[in-house]
Amino acid sequence: MARFLRPNIRSFVTSQLRMSSDQLGELGKGAGKGGGGGGSIREAGGAMGKREAAEEERYFKRKEQEQLAALKQHHQEEIDHHKKEIERLQREIDRHKGMIRKLKHDD
Repeated sequence: MARFLRPNIRSFVTSQLRMSSDQLGELGKGAGKGGGGGGSIREAGGAMGKREAAEEERYFKRKEQEQLAALKQHHQEEIDHHKKEIERLQREIDRHKGMIRKLKHDD
């Protein structure tokens, strides 16, 4: 979803998601404030809970980077398509101008 949003909207959504994750409590410190445990490793807390939280953060960061790369690629493809379309239309305009000149010359 976030990959289709404008950068300022995407950063807002991302920050809102991160702020809502504050309900989990401190990452890796056991069960969160929201009532859900987040799994047995997280409930246990300690080093394993912190490691699990760090791995989760890396996973989401990697996913976000993949989405941004896909969005950039999509935008570049659209730019290339529009450039080709502009070139095609310019050739069409030039062709029509040539036809008009020829018609004026024949008169």
